Amino acid sequence: MKLLVLNGPNINMIGIREKGIYGTVDYKAIVQMIHDHAEKLNIEVEVRQTNHEGTLVDWIQEAYFTGVDGIVINPGAYTHTSIAILDALKAIAPIPAVEIHLSDIMQRESFRHISYPAMACVAQVKGKGAQGYLEAMDILVNRKKGLTPTGGDPVNDATR
Repeated sequence: MKLLVLNGPNINMIGIREKGIYGTVDYKAIVQMIHDHAEKLNIEVEVRQTNHEGTLVDWIQEAYFTGVDGIVINPGAYTHTSIAILDALKAIAPIPAVEIHLSDIMQRESFRHISYPAMACVAQVKGKGAQGYLEAMDILVNRKKGLTPTGGDPVNDATR
C-alpha cells in the first residue's frame, strides 16, 4: 500500500508559528512521525509540502497515475477557499482521501468552519495535533483492508 501525504501553505512553519494553536512539534518531526508510522504499518509513504494551490492540484492528479492507494491532505488555508482542490480530489475517485487539521477548525474563526476539500474526503481528522496524521493513515489502511474506519469524522459516503 502506498499513501501520499500532502501539506499546503504554511504547514512547513509548524512549530514556529502560532504555537498556542498548532503546538511546538515542528514540521520535520511530524514528517519523521509519519515515516515511522508507515514503517510500523508496513506501507510506503511520501510526504510533500507546498505553498502553491496549483502544485497541490498537480500532485493530487499525479496520484491517480502513479498507483497511490490513499491521500492524507492538510490543505492549510486552502481548506476554506479551494474549489480547485475539491475538484481534483473528486476527479481521482475512487482513491480515498482523509483531510487532517492540527487544530479543531470548528473551534476557530467562523470562516474556518467551511472545508471544501472535505466534501471529497472519506473522513476528516481535526484537533489532534500531529497525531492526526497517524490517525488519518490508520483510517486509510483499515479502509484498504476492508475494515470499518475508526476515528475521524466521516464526511461523505463511505463507499467512495
